[in-house]
Amino acid sequence: MKSLILRTTTRPIIVVLLLISIFLLLRGHDLPGGGFIGGLVAAAAAALYAIAFGADAAARLLRVRPELLVGWGMAATVVAGLLGMLAGREFLTGLWWVIAVGDQELKLSTPLLFDVGVYLVVVGVILRFVLSLEER
Repeated sequence: MKSLILRTTTRPIIVVLLLISIFLLLRGHDLPGGGFIGGLVAAAAAALYAIAFGADAAARLLRVRPELLVGWGMAATVVAGLLGMLAGREFLTGLWWVIAVGDQELKLSTPLLFDVGVYLVVVGVILRFVLSLEER
């Protein structure tokens, strides 16, 4: 039987952990952080959910198999590298774009795409590991 206290406190803790992971993902371009540490925090949130509610509940919450996350992440990192080559530069050369959205500017870059790819790979690998352990 799972702990009532753990199950009750898990949901708000997961929300906080996921917000922190997104902050770390987006912060990584100017300061330390990025896809790897953000992915670790997001995977920790999912692992906590799996511990509190079981592997089946965590898999249903995720809605995507962890292997697909790894595949999408690897694809994003390769695309981030190839975009530099398509621009006539070396593989993994950083490119930046600024898009006007109303009065705001949206800054997009290949390093951000690379970090998102790393984020997805880290989350996918750790969740596959945690869910397989929890299933046993």
